Amino acid sequence: MLKPLLASALIFTATPAMAAPAPLCDGLPRLDVTTQPGFCVAVLADGLKFPRGVLPLTNGDLMVTDMVGWSEGQGKLWLLKRKPGGPGYERKLLLDKLDRPNGIVQGPDGMIYVGVVKRIFRFDPRDPKVTVTDVIGGSAKVPGLPGLGLHPLTTMRFSPQGDLYVNVGASTDHCEGADGKAPDASRPCAAAEGSQALGAIREYKMAWPAGTVTSWRTYAHGLRNSMALAFHPATGQLWQAENGRDAIQAAMPQLKNDENLPHEELNIVKADQHYGWPYCYDDNQPSPEYPKTNCAAKYTAPLRLLPAHAAPLGMLFYTATRFPDQYKNSLIIGYHGYRAHGHRLVALLPDKAGAPLGKSVELISNWERKGKQGRGAPVDVQLGQDGDIYMADDHNGLVLKLHYEAAKP
Repeated sequence: MLKPLLASALIFTATPAMAAPAPLCDGLPRLDVTTQPGFCVAVLADGLKFPRGVLPLTNGDLMVTDMVGWSEGQGKLWLLKRKPGGPGYERKLLLDKLDRPNGIVQGPDGMIYVGVVKRIFRFDPRDPKVTVTDVIGGSAKVPGLPGLGLHPLTTMRFSPQGDLYVNVGASTDHCEGADGKAPDASRPCAAAEGSQALGAIREYKMAWPAGTVTSWRTYAHGLRNSMALAFHPATGQLWQAENGRDAIQAAMPQLKNDENLPHEELNIVKADQHYGWPYCYDDNQPSPEYPKTNCAAKYTAPLRLLPAHAAPLGMLFYTATRFPDQYKNSLIIGYHGYRAHGHRLVALLPDKAGAPLGKSVELISNWERKGKQGRGAPVDVQLGQDGDIYMADDHNGLVLKLHYEAAKP
């Protein structure tokens, strides 16, 4: 009788241990989303208020800008430091009371550059006191950024030559007046033109190793809000994903809604070009407020149309080797939009010429409401030293990474 009882006891005690473990991705909690085969999404940090920019450091730590909200002076800068001997992270506050911090990049000098409203500052990541120095605006001799209206946030990228390119978002949707009335089609939109234009990209020439601005200019016009910027690894060209206008149906009575119009755009940004905002939309079609505009003759057309209202807020060219070879030099974009075409991460595969004009592959999809998890809203996307892609999700207060866990073919 002893043997059957003992066997029965062993079965009873083993059953709880065989319960399914919590799903993990690279040793971290796994986000419940759909990915391409072999991929998973790991949660690196939870409980942030409104994370926007994420910067992976060479030692495996990360810095994260957290706007907290849209009110002035609430923002924070966090360090996510790897736990000794474990896969998780410890959170350390580096800076507080920032004005809507958004973009964060590491410069050629190794310094950390942070974009807040009207200003860009830098600091040495090795400095325990986190002493900041203004580069644009603030106490710097270089005038501050406009930071006006609907699109005041600051994002930027360094070129391969070490110069700084900064988005200057349009203060309006389509150059409407303060009363919401349509612009006067008989004259140019004052905000979109000239050396101080909004809806533009500025170029700041930098002196190294000092990290100071020697001169600046408005590099390109007619780009309503250039939150997603990336330099091509082979050509060095600046690519931009445009956040198009809203409420176009108000001026086009034949449309029931604007769910699929206008499309977002993908552009190569070249010096002294005008890309059409607010006069044109989509593939150089005249805006309903400017119906007589000869868009093809006057403005540069996009190279690719993206889904309407997808709201691309961050992108990068994938230059690492962890992912399957088809993703090499693909353009990876976070679609932040809360509408039908947003809440996903896509890869635009390179065509035969190496431009990101090939097939669009959804790397993360079905990023919908499941239990406590809200609809995903990726903002910044950055490449880590490990070949994974790191993201901020401001809707859910998360810092995430897309990890390739399968054996590479």
